[in-house]
This record gives sequence, structure tokens and C-alpha cells, in this order.
Amino acid sequence: MVNFEGQVVLITGAGRGLGLAYARCVARLGATVLLQDNGANSAGDGADPRVAEQAAEQLRLEGLDARAVSADIGTREGCHALIRTVLASNGRLDALIHNAGWVAYDNIDAIEESTFDHMMAIAAKAPLWLAQAAWPAMKSAGYGRIVMTTSCRALFPQYVQNGLASYAAAKLAVVGIMNVLAAEGQQQGIIVNAVSPVAKTRMWGVEGEPDELRPSDVAPGVAFLASSQCTEGGWILRAANGQYHATRAMEAEGVDYPRDLRAATASTADEIASNWPRIAVPSVEPRS
Repeated sequence: MVNFEGQVVLITGAGRGLGLAYARCVARLGATVLLQDNGANSAGDGADPRVAEQAAEQLRLEGLDARAVSADIGTREGCHALIRTVLASNGRLDALIHNAGWVAYDNIDAIEESTFDHMMAIAAKAPLWLAQAAWPAMKSAGYGRIVMTTSCRALFPQYVQNGLASYAAAKLAVVGIMNVLAAEGQQQGIIVNAVSPVAKTRMWGVEGEPDELRPSDVAPGVAFLASSQCTEGGWILRAANGQYHATRAMEAEGVDYPRDLRAATASTADEIASNWPRIAVPSVEPRS
């Protein structure tokens, strides 16, 4: 049974949309939820601390244990300061859900280094720095759950959209970070996974409750990943419309990496060209 009684869960970007849905779901399961949200606009700019405060108050009016925490997670020091504050105020941190982020469209000829770095700072660096800061406490407790956020817009070529190079770079970086931290945390009781959610929020230009693809239909999957019932790391949970599919890249059986890929052999570029139909085969894992 998924239960968060006595646990403290920190959720970034929790003032609206998916993050607020996660906070409500986890709080209903008994957690003390800490909501971080700097109140940036849909382009990732600006700040408004009232966003997190009002969200926490809304949850409290529903009888839930929720508090807003103020922090700038755009830097390593800001992330570490947030975790220090959480631990000092609560004495523990059982789960971290990094949801903060946004979608910014810039075609290749318009990408600026500053906007690329800003995307990476929030979507890829922040979960790394937050995990780094939380790691000692979780390691000492012998328990921790970390949930990061990736996107099918980066994972699958058929879902790519023009103008999302910075976004896709950050979301794929998350997968690499998640894979490594899942391995590092395995012996420490720290389970690290990622979610690839789809929901109609203000990032879609949708205000209020949508008629489909609701944030609340993603939240149970994230709650599971953040709970003690989740005992295996290194998975990407695709979640949309109340449906879930966990996936991860796996090597084929019998491969002796890197010496024997059990693949087509070629010694010249021409041989590569002639064998391309055998070489370029998408890896698709059948589902039951």
C-alpha cells in the first residue's frame, strides 16, 4: 500500500499544473509536502513567491499538510540552500520530486547561449544539484526517493518538435543523470527514477482544468515513484491520460560490449552504406 505517513516530500515547480497535482496526490497519501515554485512565467522568466504560498494555502484548506518553501534553484548554491532549509526545518527528507521547468521554442538560428544555459540550469542541473545536496541525509537514513522529469519530445524522434533543441538537450541529460544516480543509490536505499508526463497545463496555453490529459491523471504514477513501494531505479515512467508505461534502454542479450555488438560487420564506408538497411533497425521492445 502506498503510504507517506510521517514522510517529508519536496516538490519543485509545485505551485501550478503538474507540480500542484503531484503535491495534492502525495499529501492525500499522508505526506508533509513542501512546495517550491519561484512563480516564473511560462517562458521561465520573472518571479512571484505568492504562487507557491497560494498553492500551499489551497492544499491546507483541503485539510492537507503543505508548506511553501522559497528558493532559487537556478544555481548549485541555491539548490543546496533549499535542501539545507528543508532538513533544518523538518529533520528529514524522504522524497524529492523535481518538476520545475518550462517549454521554450527557438529554432536553431535563434538559440542564444544564455537561453540554452537557463534551460539546462533548471531542467538538468537543478535535479543533479538537489540530489547531490539531499544525498548525505538520504544515505544516512538508508532511504530516499528521487523523481526527475524528462520528455517524450526528446526520447522519441517521432515526437520531436521544431524549436525544442534546448529543451530536448536538457531532458535527455536528465536520463543520463538518472541512470548514473540510480546505480550509485542502489546500495544506499536511494531509488532514482524519471517521469515523462503529458498534461494540458499553461505550457500548452491551457488555463483551468482541461477536458483531457489532466495533471491529476499523471500524479498517481509520480506518487508511486516517490514511495517506498517503488524499489527499483533507472526507469522512465511515461504517463498520460491515466495510462502508464515504464521503459528504459536495454542492451540485447548476448552482446559483449564493446567488442561484440552482435551486429552487421563492415570495414569500409561503402560496406556501411550497402548494409545500412540491416544496421538502421529501431530498437523496439514489444509490450504484452
